[in-house]
Amino acid sequence: MSFPRRVEGVVFDMDGLLLDTEIVYRAAMIEAGQVFGIGFTGEIYAAMVGKTTPECGVMLRELFGETFPVQSYFERVWADVEDLLEAETRLKAGVIEILDFLDDQGLPRGIATSNGKPAVERYLGRFDLLPRFHAVVAHHDVVRHKPHPDPYLEAARRIGVDPAACLALEDSHPGVRAAHAAGMMTVMVPDILDPNEEMHDKCVHIADSLHHVLDLLKASA
Repeated sequence: MSFPRRVEGVVFDMDGLLLDTEIVYRAAMIEAGQVFGIGFTGEIYAAMVGKTTPECGVMLRELFGETFPVQSYFERVWADVEDLLEAETRLKAGVIEILDFLDDQGLPRGIATSNGKPAVERYLGRFDLLPRFHAVVAHHDVVRHKPHPDPYLEAARRIGVDPAACLALEDSHPGVRAAHAAGMMTVMVPDILDPNEEMHDKCVHIADSLHHVLDLLKASA
């Protein structure tokens, strides 16, 4: 058995897991930092991965002062992100193959993301992927966000599967903490962040790609 229990449903993160977007967000935030005269670095971005925009705003003010114009900064970031994603949005390797397998197995699946519903519809809509998910839990669907378990618990509720029977796929540390706290079998597929000891403890597997996850699912089918 590749998993400790039978997988009856799968819940995916979006950014950095389904979509190769984290590098785009990082580039836009570093560029905007130069415009606003701050030293925004890749290390700062890594600390923000998996957090909501308001949480990142709090971090920016802690780093660069209470008067830092967070709203203007993020307006610039999102304008740049839209331009970059329009040209460069790519699916992560293995997305279509794993969804095809879940179709074949008749397994329900959902998305639990810290991003907003409009972004989910816009980004996944480009690849006509939304119809392939049975539920989407976005930023405004829950009060408490990752690393709290609420997004994953709500996703499990919406796809009608006990959280303990769900496989959660994540690339970020806050996301892994959320899925683990929800009682799901959690697999980290690292993107920007490498797995640390905590991630190894909280995950049933660390996978190097969605193709690797697919192999694990096939082995336990």
